Amino acid sequence: MVNPSWASVGSMDAVRRETIGTEVADATHKRRTFRKFTYRGVDLEQLLDVSSEDFMQMVTCRARRKFKRGLKRKPMGLIKKLRIAKQNTPELEKPACVKTHLRSMIIVPEMIGSIVGVYNGKQFTQVEIKPDMVGYYLGEFSITYKPVRHGRPGMGATHSSRFIPLK
Repeated sequence: MVNPSWASVGSMDAVRRETIGTEVADATHKRRTFRKFTYRGVDLEQLLDVSSEDFMQMVTCRARRKFKRGLKRKPMGLIKKLRIAKQNTPELEKPACVKTHLRSMIIVPEMIGSIVGVYNGKQFTQVEIKPDMVGYYLGEFSITYKPVRHGRPGMGATHSSRFIPLK
């Protein structure tokens, strides 16, 4: 019995390489598609146009209760300041930071794109409001403590670290 010649197998490999090369070229030319943001099934454009009553029905029970009891003077003042900061911004630039102590303020769609300085007990942490943050509290994005770094030399670590100068 005679096996097929190696020349024909080599030519098949060349054909296979050529088709794979065109597939790779097609894949590199395709534009990358980004995931479209939705909040509970509502697109970002529709979310920005939704009324406060409709938005209230979309959020969690705790936030719904807070909105139902009414936004007080300070949260409404913050929203007004954010509106003014957005209006006074030139095109393609970020708005000015608006400082606040209202860590319990729920992020609403109107705040998207704003920069808020959230007080953490010591300083104001700048937070840029993104669409993914809708429905969360402002305080969730400004940590109030310094995380512990275990095992570092310094005060009270070990006897060998006694000679390391403390800053």
